[in-house]
Amino acid sequence: MISLYARGRDYHKVLRQRLAQLAERIAAEVGELGYRVFTDSAPVLEVELATRSGQGWRGKHTLVLNREAGSMFFLGEIYLDLALPPTDPVSNHCGNCKACIDVCPTQAIVAPYRLDARRCISYLTIEHPGSIDEALRPLMGNRIYGCDDCQLACPWNKFAQPSPLPDFAPRQGLVGADLVALFGWSEAQFLQRLEGSPIRRIGHVRWLRNIAVALGNALAAAHDPRIVQALQARADDPSPLVREHVAWALGYHSARHPE
Repeated sequence: MISLYARGRDYHKVLRQRLAQLAERIAAEVGELGYRVFTDSAPVLEVELATRSGQGWRGKHTLVLNREAGSMFFLGEIYLDLALPPTDPVSNHCGNCKACIDVCPTQAIVAPYRLDARRCISYLTIEHPGSIDEALRPLMGNRIYGCDDCQLACPWNKFAQPSPLPDFAPRQGLVGADLVALFGWSEAQFLQRLEGSPIRRIGHVRWLRNIAVALGNALAAAHDPRIVQALQARADDPSPLVREHVAWALGYHSARHPE
């Protein structure tokens, strides 16, 4: 499973371009001004700025929630050298709901509004550069890039709507693709087929690491000779990280299904 936001074009590129166009439109109305645009691309406290400015409130999963759009949207900023009137924050509308906390596969939401990134599947599959904690691997299921569970469980996301931008349409050949096929991609194929995708930045080694865990979990559920063969084909991979996770996947399967 690949997170919904990552199935199309890299949102960093799309949003920064559109924010720059918006800044130019503002300049056309008010005159020359200085500006910089950001979207998850600098040490900007985006969620805090969004909640203080009334874009939404911070949900118990720590993401921004909006009454009309849930949490399925990107945050972006334009820093201007122009004074603007402040807007008021909005009230919290989570109430007693804790669906996001209950559904988290790794229990990464340790308390309302508190996330332990070391347990979060999005962090583990995208930002974490090294070995994934063995205790967490079985909990990751088939998630190979990100995790949407806390958002999908949130009642406010019934108001979320797909983006009309073609840039965010799912990339053909990626969504619903067979894990064995994805695991077989060479580094050149990985780079070519994911050009312009946010997934590309994790690199081929982490891609294989993540899929090895997913294949190990699939094997634990049901024996599949194709998966065994695919894992064995990478048992001597040049990367120690890939070899470690492949060995775990094969060993985890053997432990769950002893001869």
